[in-house]
Amino acid sequence: MTATVNVVLFKSKTLANGENPLMIRVCKDNKKKYKSLGISLNAKYWDNKKNGLKPNCPNKEYIEKIILDKKAEYQTQILEQKVSNKNFTASSLINATKQTITTKTVQEFYTELIAYYRSINKVGNASIYRNSFNSLKSFKETDNLDFLFSEIDLEWLNQYEKWLISRNNAETTMSLLFRTLRSAFNKAIEQKIVRKEEYPFNSFKMSKFSVKTRKRAIAKEDIKKVIELDVTDESEMMQLSRDIFVFSYLQSGINLTDIANLKYENIIDNRLQYIRQKTNRLINIPLQEEALKILQKHYYPEAILNDYVFPILNRKVHITGMQKFNRIHKIMGKVNINLKKIAKKANIEANLTTYVARHTYATVLKRSGVNTSIISESLGHSSEKVTQIYLDSFENSQIDEAMKNLL
Repeated sequence: MTATVNVVLFKSKTLANGENPLMIRVCKDNKKKYKSLGISLNAKYWDNKKNGLKPNCPNKEYIEKIILDKKAEYQTQILEQKVSNKNFTASSLINATKQTITTKTVQEFYTELIAYYRSINKVGNASIYRNSFNSLKSFKETDNLDFLFSEIDLEWLNQYEKWLISRNNAETTMSLLFRTLRSAFNKAIEQKIVRKEEYPFNSFKMSKFSVKTRKRAIAKEDIKKVIELDVTDESEMMQLSRDIFVFSYLQSGINLTDIANLKYENIIDNRLQYIRQKTNRLINIPLQEEALKILQKHYYPEAILNDYVFPILNRKVHITGMQKFNRIHKIMGKVNINLKKIAKKANIEANLTTYVARHTYATVLKRSGVNTSIISESLGHSSEKVTQIYLDSFENSQIDEAMKNLL
């Protein structure tokens, strides 16, 4: 049965002032549900035959506008439910429409979200949502995602999954794309662009995606081979690549983005203290002897506290978040190419990358018997935030002692 929305004068109830309340009436499946408009009216101003206000009604134009706006709001909800092929009752429609929802397409929302992250120099976040946005456009075979979040239901997600599989996407890639879409949906709920009752991810379980990657850690002996490898006659980029790999391993698996952003002001009393770019959490760890040698190698007398430690970023050149992001991305490509050459020179069979140093840091300490609560199995695997929480809960002395097992 088609749902209908009308405004009626509810004569079954008379208020203390002798007036009757105006009510929204939703009819569906022979059932009616009423919701007050918050306006009352003397019955003599209501035309029962036309079901509307009489010409002599006080504030007629104002009341009519409220009636039209409220009816339009309910009719929009009915249309959204029909488009999404969702069942609803008169009661559920009344309850759902209690929330004020701003109509905004997926296209508009993603565009604003990406622009926001760029405006606060969170270029990495902007890039992740941009990749999700582009994937959705390819899936829908359009340049304009002119539909609402309420249209994304379980069936829609299943179709998107099948499409990604047909394009031979790795499960880790699919997991990231779905997690990003889920994040966007949650943000849309927060901004009242879609109702939380329409959240589809309670039924679509993403645990199905295997995000475990092959083991990337190498042995402690291989780390020593990299440290001892003579690269003095190699190019500056080759030397920098080796230094970045070793520094990352020795300094708690620090990633390339954080290495690039290190400044001399982050070195305090032979300790490395910095805010991790990805999690905004404070990292406070001792500088290992070999790591200090690397810092001394790249030090120049004219350096000030605000200068970058490694020759990756230049504070006078790389100013915006996008400039920094592009520079680090470019350097990462070059470093990983050189690490493959280093592996060959050092007779290491593994495929060395910047991430291998981070993974090896955690694995070596674990194999050395260090408490997994300090290291955390999730370092670089499933939940990096949990790792940071664990690290923050221990005294620096405990972490310092653990790091003595690195070499």
